[in-house]
Amino acid sequence: MIRAAGAVVWRGNEDDPEVALVHRPAYDDWSLPKGKLRRGEHVIAAALREVWEETGLRVVLGRALPPVHYMHDGRLKRVDYWLAQAPGHQHPIGGDGCEVDKVAWLPIEEARRRLTYAWDRSLLRAVGAAPLVTTPLILLRHALAGSRQEWKGDDDRRPLDERGRAQAKILATVLGAYRPAVLVSSHSRRCVQTLKPYAERHGLEVREETALSESGYDPREAERLVRDLLAAPGPAVLCSHGKILPELLGMAGEALHGVRTADHTLAKGGFAVLHHTADRNRAAGRHGDTVDAGERVVSMERYAT
Repeated sequence: MIRAAGAVVWRGNEDDPEVALVHRPAYDDWSLPKGKLRRGEHVIAAALREVWEETGLRVVLGRALPPVHYMHDGRLKRVDYWLAQAPGHQHPIGGDGCEVDKVAWLPIEEARRRLTYAWDRSLLRAVGAAPLVTTPLILLRHALAGSRQEWKGDDDRRPLDERGRAQAKILATVLGAYRPAVLVSSHSRRCVQTLKPYAERHGLEVREETALSESGYDPREAERLVRDLLAAPGPAVLCSHGKILPELLGMAGEALHGVRTADHTLAKGGFAVLHHTADRNRAAGRHGDTVDAGERVVSMERYAT
């Protein structure tokens, strides 16, 4: 199967947004920015790269949209898409003039008429199914850290192994898709090291919490931390352990009146993204540090690294 990734990039007013379409002279078509994954590339990193290469826009990812499947040269092709916002006053460059020669910002209805392919038009219908603006809370399991049985010292001091360090390097790019500025971690070395490359790249501190560790886990304090992150403005990452994260995901889902699924397991280096509307209500004039009854999970997505 051919894998590709792209985005529905929007700007302007949430009630009347414009979306970016690209024109490809080789096909004389109008489509959404997308492209094939490179060997070993994470699908989220591919989406960011393809949007940049085809439009010159640096975007922030929102919720995932339904993947698109179609046949291409006799092979099944899957394209994963996200909503993506183009912050600030960026000006698209229209690619290199070879693959893409034009970028057009159009209102959604006009964009739907301009798009060449039915699957792209179906994505624009999915855009209106939930709020455009959401806030991500990312719950991350630490990367690979060798064998617990073979480690002779304090398990809280067990570091990432070579593969885990490679995962952390990938996460430095992938987490950047959401631009979290708040990083909270179990105090265990392997959790802090998982976030360190992203933190160093963006000049951020990792806040260490014993209550999120296996040795010092405190369910009541952990729930308070989750609720604080949901109520605070802006994206955040919480890094913890495989035995603890299912409970934290359940806490977050219940706090946001989401559906609590039976399986919250994450592979090492894997993460879940809860797109929620918790800080939207506070921005509209509600006060306090608790999650309100009107706030909800818009989507929950899980990814491997």
